[in-house]
Amino acid sequence: MKRTIVWFRKDFRLHDNPALWEAAEEGIVIPVFIWSEEEKQAYAESEASLWWLYHSVASLEKGLQARGLKLFIKSGDEFDALVEVMEEAGADAVYFNERYEPAERTKGSRIAAQLESIGMEVQTFHGLLLFNPDLVNKLGEPYKVFTSFWKRCLQETVDRPLPVPEGMKGTDRKIETLSLDQLRMLDKHPWHQKFHEYWEPGEEAAVEKWEQFSDDGIFYYGTERDLISSGSSSMLSPYLAAGNISVKAMWHSAKRVYEEMPEIEFHRSIDTFLKQLIWRDFAYHQLIHYPDIIRIPLRKQFADFPWQGTAEQLMKWKRGQTGYPLVDAGMRELWETGMMHNRVRMVTASFLVKHLLIPWGEGYDWFKNTLLDFDTANNAMGWQWITGCGIDCAPYFRVFNPFLQSEKFDSDGEYIRKWVPELSGLQAPYIHRPWEAPPSVLEEAGIQMGVTYPLPIVDHAAARKRALEAYQQVKGK
Repeated sequence: MKRTIVWFRKDFRLHDNPALWEAAEEGIVIPVFIWSEEEKQAYAESEASLWWLYHSVASLEKGLQARGLKLFIKSGDEFDALVEVMEEAGADAVYFNERYEPAERTKGSRIAAQLESIGMEVQTFHGLLLFNPDLVNKLGEPYKVFTSFWKRCLQETVDRPLPVPEGMKGTDRKIETLSLDQLRMLDKHPWHQKFHEYWEPGEEAAVEKWEQFSDDGIFYYGTERDLISSGSSSMLSPYLAAGNISVKAMWHSAKRVYEEMPEIEFHRSIDTFLKQLIWRDFAYHQLIHYPDIIRIPLRKQFADFPWQGTAEQLMKWKRGQTGYPLVDAGMRELWETGMMHNRVRMVTASFLVKHLLIPWGEGYDWFKNTLLDFDTANNAMGWQWITGCGIDCAPYFRVFNPFLQSEKFDSDGEYIRKWVPELSGLQAPYIHRPWEAPPSVLEEAGIQMGVTYPLPIVDHAAARKRALEAYQQVKGK
């Protein structure tokens, strides 16, 4: 009977896992997770998602155990670890699902070649995205406009998700393994002290959250997703980022809901959600074709952008002490929960780049470190988009007005009151612009501007004017 190592990388689930499914169909399954030095270094700059990774692996281990299989945990060089398991288990093949981050794609190809060079069968599978990640247009070039990419994707077929394999057979051979705790992944990271209050990582929680969303929230997603306190966000992005849930399973499940609901307004909402899933594919499309997107602006003239922000301003942005209530609420929510509403992400990112003229790479790094749903492709595309140096980001010179954004999408200030408690005594409209409140109102709310809550670190009108001047400089190159 064939013995296949299934190497789990960023696909911590049993459902719709092509590598696992194929291995289970062909014989004995030997599940492996490897904590390498490369992984340690990568996650050292992504502490929040390291917390999620740890608990995702724990969830996977539990799920396999319930089906009679053991997850074998190794540390060190991935090739060496796989060879070690191969020898211990008498394995015939290694199967794994592709990753598309530049370093991971290179590593996957290298290890596959190394294994094949010693006579090992290797098969890789596409389980991360909806569509073929190498899609190109009629000219054989990558898509640079989302609308064109989206229309092309609608002509493609999304494969049906695979179920959890039944009756999986594990190995009875003795294989050396570490416990998850022996990896000491979280020893130096305090994130777990608070994230448990807000999140439960893993496949089981992901499926439950999806079922809740598809039963209710998806019907209002199109009209309410920008309303910051509406609760209409799916909150599934950390599960997608870690591979706790299959995007193909979500797609087909949403399509079934679409077909069951006759109301046109619900159809529009579900279409909006499906479009967001394709937007995720578009991010990976860019990453695959432009791997330098992580650090280098796609619009080359932005390499000479006249950045002017200071280290002190950057620190105030990170700590939610800018004097702009919506920006501060978002940055504090991020630090506390590892998450931030998408509308607020756009506002906080625009504020860093355009109000403060701080390089977008600083924001990329901070989001990478603090977001539970950190995803290389989405993060890079998002920062390039908001900066105006990516593709399909017109109007690149748009400057979000944080006051108007909070008045429009958090009109009564509920979100601000939750995350900026020193302003909780203020009502709208003053909670959006507290320095404009009469002295008596501030006194009654217990607020001293510049003491209990900071004054704005930059004037909006002056910052907008400065940003537009900077963009004019770039435009002229």
